[in-house]
Amino acid sequence: MGLFLLKAVLFTVTPPLKFGRFLKQIRFIGLQSVVVILLTGAFSGMVLGFQGFYSLSRFGSDAFLGPMVGLALIKELGPVISALMVTGRAGSAITAEIGIMRMSEQIDAMELMGLNPYRYLVVPNLLAAMISLPLLTAIFDVVGIFGGYLVGGKLLGVGAGTYFGEMANYVEMQDIMEGLYKSISFGVIIVWVCCFKGYYAGIFTGFGSEGVSRATTQAVVLSSVLILVWDYFMTSILF
Repeated sequence: MGLFLLKAVLFTVTPPLKFGRFLKQIRFIGLQSVVVILLTGAFSGMVLGFQGFYSLSRFGSDAFLGPMVGLALIKELGPVISALMVTGRAGSAITAEIGIMRMSEQIDAMELMGLNPYRYLVVPNLLAAMISLPLLTAIFDVVGIFGGYLVGGKLLGVGAGTYFGEMANYVEMQDIMEGLYKSISFGVIIVWVCCFKGYYAGIFTGFGSEGVSRATTQAVVLSSVLILVWDYFMTSILF
């Protein structure tokens, strides 16, 4: 898997780039995931608003609901949940698509024609995920923050000035950059694992439809676990 990632990075930084497929994968990974991100972001923020208000009100600190919701979404929940949603929606499809191409010998045919499968199958997905994940995370954060305000401000009585004013005081650019770096690295992890599992589906999981389904399951599970593990190491070591 390490060699697979190194090859993918090498072909990413060397021309030519298959620009048409790159745009197609941005649409698939990014644009088509917006609805899922909107729903999960809104309800995650609303849940944070409810739980945060009742937890903070015990200590007379309900004015800090805005910073709590903002920091929780920007630093942790936004990047992690967005990555998990993209893994389930797009990562599984990428694994299945490449796995079926491997089973039907389309990848072997590309190699016989002198074409590099990495440039067609891996590099566009890698670049698209590195661009799409930060944008989806930003949408998740914004929608989640307004979801928290909808609950905390409109239902529970926290003023808009208090909610957003305290958030502006406590949320710093370093917090935003932390979420940005995490989302980019999660995009790399998703494409790395899902493309690897699909590319070598017949070798490690058996052939046929059962092999593709097993590869897809392994890709989603391993990607999700690696996202959570890498999130811990980034939080504890880098930030």
